Amino acid sequence: MTRWPAEWEPHQAVWIGFPGDPAEWPVGRAAAQQEVAAFADAVAAEGAGEQVVLVCRDAADAEIARDLVPSCVEVVVEPFGDVWLRDTAAIFVMGPGGPEGRNFGFNGWGGKFDMAGDQDIAERLAQRFNLPISDEDWILEGGAIDGDGAGRLITTEQCVLNPNRNANLIREQVAERLRKALAAADICWLGDGLVADHTDGHVDNLARFVAPGTVVIPEADSADDPNRVIFEDAARRARSSGLEVIRLPSAGRYEVDGDIAPASYMNFYIGNKIVAVPQYGAENDARAVEQIAALFPDRKVAGLSSQALLRGGGSFHCISQQIPLSV
Repeated sequence: MTRWPAEWEPHQAVWIGFPGDPAEWPVGRAAAQQEVAAFADAVAAEGAGEQVVLVCRDAADAEIARDLVPSCVEVVVEPFGDVWLRDTAAIFVMGPGGPEGRNFGFNGWGGKFDMAGDQDIAERLAQRFNLPISDEDWILEGGAIDGDGAGRLITTEQCVLNPNRNANLIREQVAERLRKALAAADICWLGDGLVADHTDGHVDNLARFVAPGTVVIPEADSADDPNRVIFEDAARRARSSGLEVIRLPSAGRYEVDGDIAPASYMNFYIGNKIVAVPQYGAENDARAVEQIAALFPDRKVAGLSSQALLRGGGSFHCISQQIPLSV
């Protein structure tokens, strides 16, 4: 029987993309590299059998990475265009014989960022680590979905039903493909994702499973939060789908160089023994860590700077992809 494990279930490894392309990181590249290294170091420091692999686009970036992380972090070179491996690497389910990669099509987030290396990085990484992989003939990014390991899945209409992804598929067809590829028996369709999210509303910035049937969704506490209506609509839809909803702090109105940016504490990464929570120098940073820690009493919950990473459009969840452990 095939199953898509929840992120809090044991991992054998996690792949983390390492920022390097100066064209993609014209401002704050060194700071983004340091934030990713700190993230990799934090996951590796907790051990628990989760091998941490930093994926670099070339040898020069790999040299920088090796100087920033401890020797227990493996550094490899596999060329890619953009750094967000949550979306370009395979999504791993647990099959009868162990982890199996699902290699979905990728079109640069609806044709906005079409970069060499992103279309085949999933296959190359799977081959490098001797993991089986199979192709899916439609477009889906890992950040667009989240699962609870028990057949429940959340996603957004804005992204997955966007005509810039699969114009020939209607909702029922997408749902059937999700069921076949990821054993999704129960799909909760949220509406829009965060304002200014160039991914067209990835759910991992909006709502995340933290237990079977339980999701966390931000709650705005300031009048100028650009996502106030979006959060409330997501919470209503989730409850209507039978999910338990826990509200967590919003990062509020957050700007980069005068423009609204999709800062979200929902972009946390759940490792075997650690939860890494993005921090933005915002008022609710500490409160977000405290409340997420209450949801994961068996793990260390660490707030880590993600301000430079956000310049590229994402954070720790976006930049990582876990491989489940056979148990």
